[in-house]
Amino acid sequence: MMKTKVKKAVNNPKVKEAVRSMKPTKTIWGFLGVVLFFIIPELIAFGWGEEITRFAKEALLHADTAALKAYYNALIFLFEDGGSWINLGIGVAFLVWLFV
Repeated sequence: MMKTKVKKAVNNPKVKEAVRSMKPTKTIWGFLGVVLFFIIPELIAFGWGEEITRFAKEALLHADTAALKAYYNALIFLFEDGGSWINLGIGVAFLVWLFV
């Protein structure tokens, strides 16, 4: 039952048009957006995540405002586990989707 519904959705011209309309145009801005928001942060996390986390934990001890504490907590949250292969894969998939 589920297979037939999926097949109908795949062959439906309205669904095909909706997917086609979601695809961004092939521009330098689309490329840079994917690279800057998906790929670069993950590469930074793989390369320097441990150092960034150590710095943020040390700076958190000396933070005197709530804004600084929130900033350093966000850094710890983002970089303490290192990079994510899933996010990097999503970024590469977006690049492939953008240019195919």
